[in-house]
Amino acid sequence: MEIFLIRLLQFMLAISILVLLHEGGHFFFAKLFGVRVEKFYLFFDPWFHLFEFKPKKSDTTYGVGWLPLGGYCKISGMIDESFDTEQMKKPAQPWEFRSKPAWQRLLIMVGGVLVNFLLALFIYAMVLFTWGDSYYALSDMKMGMKFNESAKQIGFRDGDILLRTDEKTFEKFDVDMYRAIANAKTVTVKRQGKDVTIAMPEDMSLLTMVKEQPVFARPFIPADVDSVLAGSPAEKAGMRKGDKLLAIGGKPIDSWNEFDDQMGRLQDVLAAATPADSLKARTTTVVFAHDGGKARPDTVQMTLNPDLTLGVGRTYLGTYYKPVTLEYGFLESFPAGAIYGVDVLRGYVDDMKYVFSAEGAKSLGGFGAIGSLFPPTWDWMMFWRMTAFLSIILAFMNILPIPALDGGHVLFLLYEMITRRKPSENFLIKAEYVGFGILILLMVVANMNDILRWLGYM
Repeated sequence: MEIFLIRLLQFMLAISILVLLHEGGHFFFAKLFGVRVEKFYLFFDPWFHLFEFKPKKSDTTYGVGWLPLGGYCKISGMIDESFDTEQMKKPAQPWEFRSKPAWQRLLIMVGGVLVNFLLALFIYAMVLFTWGDSYYALSDMKMGMKFNESAKQIGFRDGDILLRTDEKTFEKFDVDMYRAIANAKTVTVKRQGKDVTIAMPEDMSLLTMVKEQPVFARPFIPADVDSVLAGSPAEKAGMRKGDKLLAIGGKPIDSWNEFDDQMGRLQDVLAAATPADSLKARTTTVVFAHDGGKARPDTVQMTLNPDLTLGVGRTYLGTYYKPVTLEYGFLESFPAGAIYGVDVLRGYVDDMKYVFSAEGAKSLGGFGAIGSLFPPTWDWMMFWRMTAFLSIILAFMNILPIPALDGGHVLFLLYEMITRRKPSENFLIKAEYVGFGILILLMVVANMNDILRWLGYM
């Protein structure tokens, strides 16, 4: 419950910041060009609101709604999600949106997207300035990677060190690494001291690579014991710091990667077991050896903790490799943040092609999926990185040429500027209804996917 609340608070804070600044972008350009803003709301307020006030000598009512699905900036003389058709029947006033030149209306509509994109670049710059960029270089991972069965069928082998594709050299272990492999024609690895080139199939999918369990490739981490908790099953079995796990449940393991795979299978067995059989399901044989595996192996029967842990501290990447840390001065951080943000946007746009596949539709996530991306503990660096990422997503999604989104309004404005003909108000109203229906449908599908995943049907 505590993890849920921490993630919920991070999600709500991030969304509030992004919505306020997005709508603030529309608000700024509207005020700049003398357009009246009737309402400025954080969250939606169907039927009632939580808070509302209107400053003296102001045309704008500010408030907070109860439905946390976004926010809105109601601009006079504009056909938007409020569907205020009565106002549009009245004669146009000089302070209305529809009375302004097309180029001013265009800037008002792109204001929110512009603010979100610039905000993301600014956040990335400040993250780099404050914390720098720390990562483990793939070229330093001398023990190589652990690959799943799909990767091995292509030609990869456990222990391969990823070097480059036919288009780029690998740098970090992150989603860009998977994206590069998915788009590659060939991948070159170092295997037993020699460069080996692997031909990649044409139907590689980034979505499949990261959704498979285990995933396509992970850094190889030996199953070395870093510490043993007092009173744990491991301590009772005689394990100690520096030991190496060799097998569990009769299955040989050479890494924490394989240990996790085996625990995943055991978790499936435990999920199907009755309460009376759960103790039996958690009882298994464990083979380990002292002195980093040099001593003679010991085989013991052990009852794992209810969460299927042994009670040992694991070694991790930092145990074997030194991270690369890049630090940036204040002025240096701005171009670095811009480059980082543009790379994130480019990757996100490239991944959009998967949305139009059957597997991609199943992978759509709603508020639950987005919230789960935040860390389970409050980490300001991760919070701001996630906020910047969501800001880029919000900017990109809003500029799509779908009626009811900013991009739909931009599309009609560009049509007007090119043809010198303004679409009829009746057409714009109908388009707004269609676009709003599409958005509701997408939201229902995405959040239904979250529910089905939570219930275990996906």
